[in-house]
Amino acid sequence: MMGDLLVDYQVLFNIAMGIISAIGGWGLSVIWNAVRDLEKADEKLSDRVAEIHVLVAGRYITREEFQRDIATLFSKLDRISEKIDTKQDRGRA
Repeated sequence: MMGDLLVDYQVLFNIAMGIISAIGGWGLSVIWNAVRDLEKADEKLSDRVAEIHVLVAGRYITREEFQRDIATLFSKLDRISEKIDTKQDRGRA
């Protein structure tokens, strides 16, 4: 009788371990599939970021263009300053 009881417990233990192993394997499979999906999504996102980077960095202003634009800006500021000075002179006279 004692031998039968031990066998029954061993069978129950084996069944329980089988169920736990099956549930654990299923859980690991779900996690693995989720990680793979995230890797694919990350790759797509990385490609989109790279495309945006290429669009943004497509063309930088050259030094000559920058100097020309700054010279134009300062020229206009000088004319504005001259107009303000002439208006102040008229106001004092």
